[in-house]
Amino acid sequence: MARKPSNAAGKGNAFDPRPGYPDSVNRLLAGLAKLPGIGRRSAERLAFHILKQDKDEALALAKAIHDVKTTVRHCPVCFNFADDKLCAVCAEPRRDHAMVMVVEQPRDLIAIESTGMYRGLYHVLMGRLSPLEGVGPGDITIAQLMDRITKPKGNPGGIAINEVILALNPTLEGDGTALYLNETIGAKGVKVTRLARGLPAGGQLEFVTKAVLADAIEGRRLV
Repeated sequence: MARKPSNAAGKGNAFDPRPGYPDSVNRLLAGLAKLPGIGRRSAERLAFHILKQDKDEALALAKAIHDVKTTVRHCPVCFNFADDKLCAVCAEPRRDHAMVMVVEQPRDLIAIESTGMYRGLYHVLMGRLSPLEGVGPGDITIAQLMDRITKPKGNPGGIAINEVILALNPTLEGDGTALYLNETIGAKGVKVTRLARGLPAGGQLEFVTKAVLADAIEGRRLV
């Protein structure tokens, strides 16, 4: 009778303990191996680096991880990461509180902030609509966004929102989410815009996709 294959080896980031390592090192290796993009060899390199680090530096890293897990939460207004009552963006009084840019995830917000070109507020959806995956409007923060639009007191400074910028990823799900938000927000009489799409600076026409070219043609402007 053929032996039934074991599933133990295929369980995600399972890390078999090394007999030559202390238990604490094996637990560190197992924890590191669960990080995205980190395999056994990378986990061992990171673990050995931590072992060779100065004690204060290693403990500072441990404290940073502890603090992130105990103090960081989602901003109650925009759902960005925050370690205070509001996130740093919502708490900034010099921002344009009447303008809100909608993004899918906090990492998208960080990418836009790194440009230094935007001075309004944000709203993080914490996902995008995806009927095939069972993600509907009630599974992301659309209701909270609509509350900010219809109830200005819920927006920082109590200022009414007059423009919503859709900065969603140019995917099938992102486009579907943008279409839904455009119809829902537009019905409230609020201006809805979307980030421009098209040819990247420094790119060449022969190397871009048909979708990028179509966006560039549709979004053409006067020179």
